[in-house]
Amino acid sequence: MTAALTVLAGIIGLAIGSFLNVCADRLPHSESVAADRSHCDSCRRQIRTRDLIPVVSYVVLKGRCRDCGARIPRRVVAVELVTGLTFAALYLAYGATITFGVLAIYAAILIVVFVIDLEHSLILNGVVMPALLCAFLVAALVPPQWLGTLGPHPIVSAGAGAATGFVLLFLIALVARGGMGWGDVKFAAFMGAATGFPLIFVALFSSIMLGGIAAIILLVSGRKGRKQAIPFGPFLALGTMITLLWGPRMLTWYLGMM
Repeated sequence: MTAALTVLAGIIGLAIGSFLNVCADRLPHSESVAADRSHCDSCRRQIRTRDLIPVVSYVVLKGRCRDCGARIPRRVVAVELVTGLTFAALYLAYGATITFGVLAIYAAILIVVFVIDLEHSLILNGVVMPALLCAFLVAALVPPQWLGTLGPHPIVSAGAGAATGFVLLFLIALVARGGMGWGDVKFAAFMGAATGFPLIFVALFSSIMLGGIAAIILLVSGRKGRKQAIPFGPFLALGTMITLLWGPRMLTWYLGMM
């Protein structure tokens, strides 16, 4: 039964991933994610229902539009696969619990932020503000024992975490003078609300470490120059997810080393 439900969670994740692709395609252009059916960006023709099956349609069509033959971005199938595998892994770890539901919602938000910032260097208010509201609702409504947070009551922890994340990145943005976007600053408030206090420090530290490692690799490989900007949002998203999954253990381990 567990295996079957894990597979089902993965299938649901694939479907959610397909919707996340729609969000990543339309939100940066201020387009509705619900008003129109999916269409090919090249020929503008509506995509047939049979061509909307996550992953399967991409494989069957060999990564090209049925009508015009234009290449479908690999990101489409990558987002579907990542979302599906994430949902399956979360269900396998937490089962049919509130924790699974909360983490699945956060994972979907983080994937959208990751993709949009990577492709457009944007972290949109239309994503961050609903996400921030969602995090506070979770903190207010979900019993503390289901969240696995450290420190004070979840709603207090969320407020303190949001304030800490916002202020820290706000100060960094002021010092960096354009080296960090204000979208990152606002997203840090969501990070803090989702992870809570003091785990926001783990989330930010993880993000900075991941960003630093990636920057070194890109510079050494020649794929980025010293003056070329590297979107920080994807690393903030990764750091947040890492903290949501393993933050308490990471902090306990760190404190034990001191």
